[in-house]
Amino acid sequence: MPYLRPVPAEQSAPSPATDTEGGTGARPVPGQDPRVQWVATLAVIVAGALTIRPMGFSGRGLAVAALFVVNSASLLARRLPERRVPPRVALVWLSLGVLAAAALIGVSDSGTSYLFAFFLAGHIGYRLDTRPALVLAGTCSLLCAAVLYLSLDPGEHPLAWTFGLATGIPVVIGILNRAQRRAVGAVIEAAASAERAARAEARTAVLSERGRIARDVHDVLAHSLAGINMQLELADALIATGDMDKVREAHEKAHALVKESLKQAQWTVHALREDTLPLLESLTAMLASSGHHDALTVTGTVRELPAQAVQNLLRIAQEALTNAARYAPGGAVGVELAYATASITLRVANRPATGGAGPGAGSGMGLIGMRERVALLGGTLTAGPVAEGPHRGDWQVEAVIPQ
Repeated sequence: MPYLRPVPAEQSAPSPATDTEGGTGARPVPGQDPRVQWVATLAVIVAGALTIRPMGFSGRGLAVAALFVVNSASLLARRLPERRVPPRVALVWLSLGVLAAAALIGVSDSGTSYLFAFFLAGHIGYRLDTRPALVLAGTCSLLCAAVLYLSLDPGEHPLAWTFGLATGIPVVIGILNRAQRRAVGAVIEAAASAERAARAEARTAVLSERGRIARDVHDVLAHSLAGINMQLELADALIATGDMDKVREAHEKAHALVKESLKQAQWTVHALREDTLPLLESLTAMLASSGHHDALTVTGTVRELPAQAVQNLLRIAQEALTNAARYAPGGAVGVELAYATASITLRVANRPATGGAGPGAGSGMGLIGMRERVALLGGTLTAGPVAEGPHRGDWQVEAVIPQ
């Protein structure tokens, strides 16, 4: 399994809720570049200040100037981020802006006052939901058309009041921009969710790999060191009796366990590197090194297995043999490897002990480790005494791996 580096939780994707129109550092939605929006807004205000007449500090000019300021403020308010303006407040603000735009068209004699209505109608479609946006834009069109119809002579200017009806048309552009923004937001949210899922998967993979390494370390160190310690303690106990032949025998067994530990370390390296080991040859060598020659029985048609299955079957056999040596010393051991069409079964059985168990206690992780290994392969494991049949009283470990 390749090493996966977990991504720290704080390195998360940017929130899709970040406002695309006014948030600091936010990426603008296509067609909604804040710089372009600012330039357009300022252009309308400057054009209005230069062309709208009359404008002064008294009488009608003062009314035009006041309405111009109100319209400019309504237009500049478009730059406020949505998260800072509740929907109801936005509806009130845009409604007052529509009234101010229609009033400015009515009291002014000339100029580009209608531009305020056009741009405000476009922002209505962008800021509000579709239904209230269409209603407010339609109201804007009717008010502007009514103002032009009442303030101008329809006979002399037949297109003037109908032009007022067009002030609400930009609402369609605003609605389209809003739909585009929501689509982009949905894509960003999907990407953020995918990143979070990938980060969780990477963390799960890392934890799984750590568990696998922990099991391999346990198999190599706990089993080997326990066996070596057992033989060395036995040798210490025999020294006092003066039986040097048995001392040498215990020493030789400890030395053999050291060699076996080196082999197990090599298996562990192969496991971590995902190398493929020959199952039958490795299992035969394992039995021979533990003193159980010709203990392996193979049934069915032998076939190649995935590297992960081979590694875990060898580890399960190793655990079962170690437990048999620890808890049933001197008892006969039999290992069966059965190849079926849809599964492979490993059985390790040992007869009761013929002598007292040696010193030392197990770690308690052996059976747990075997169950974890089988679970990784989607199989089942049973371990316990045989209750019936010719092998009644034997202790048996059976692992069934689907193929």
